[in-house]
Amino acid sequence: MPEQENAMQNIITRCWEDEAFKARLLADPAATLRAEGVDIPEGVTVRMAVDSEHVRTLVIPAPPGMLDDEALDRLVVSAGDCPTDGTGFTCQQMHVPN
Repeated sequence: MPEQENAMQNIITRCWEDEAFKARLLADPAATLRAEGVDIPEGVTVRMAVDSEHVRTLVIPAPPGMLDDEALDRLVVSAGDCPTDGTGFTCQQMHVPN
């Protein structure tokens, strides 16, 4: 898990510093995360949320037993205080197969 956390922090930092990278991540999160070495299983769609000064995102994990720790580690995508596109919130749909 520390490797995934480190990779995710690097991705967040890169979003703060590189608008083109952030745009690619928001447009196609799973492919961009995979390209950065994050394991996103086929069939899993990743939702991205960009916090702003007036918007904070609370992620409610799946209840225990629905996903094991390894599956949760693969799905974790953190959102930091990245600048937004002016709307204050950017989001894409997430689908987790049953």
